Amino acid sequence: MLIYSMGVSVDGFTADRRGEFAWGVPSEEQFRFHLEQTRALGVHLLGRRLYETMQVWETDPSLRETELEAAFADVWVSLPKVVFSRTLDHVEGSNARLAEGSVAEEVAAALGSTDKDVGIGGPGLAAEAVELGLVDELHIFRNPVVVGGGTPFLPPVTEDIGLSLLETRTFAPRVVYERYGSARGESV
Repeated sequence: MLIYSMGVSVDGFTADRRGEFAWGVPSEEQFRFHLEQTRALGVHLLGRRLYETMQVWETDPSLRETELEAAFADVWVSLPKVVFSRTLDHVEGSNARLAEGSVAEEVAAALGSTDKDVGIGGPGLAAEAVELGLVDELHIFRNPVVVGGGTPFLPPVTEDIGLSLLETRTFAPRVVYERYGSARGESV
């Protein structure tokens, strides 16, 4: 399956009007959950900004100070990553490469390269995958804040997309995890 997972504000933004998302820092319980979800992936497709945000897990030794952080860093470093960018001419990390094909081609290649789920992140990249009908599940971590504008989690759509609520969970401090799949068994 192709899974789009990100933290959002109550009003559906992944970053506020200034591009910030400090309100989305996970609790330890939520971070452990993220670690398990990341362990379950075979490949992760990333937009440039998400790639640059996550690159610190490969380069910043201070993010390995706790056992939990070190475990996440190890999982992230070993996870194959495909980065979509119009501005980068190379990426760093032993398991990262620049996308060479279209979103549809790279999704198909990623799904064909592993028997695990594939993650996709970065709202711009995920929006294209949603518009193409490639996303199988949405994993939303809804934070208790209204930011009033910024980067939307989902693109505007021209037709309704029916969803089935598959799972919910509440993390401290009142972050609600929502897992959705297509209501008709089709991609989101």
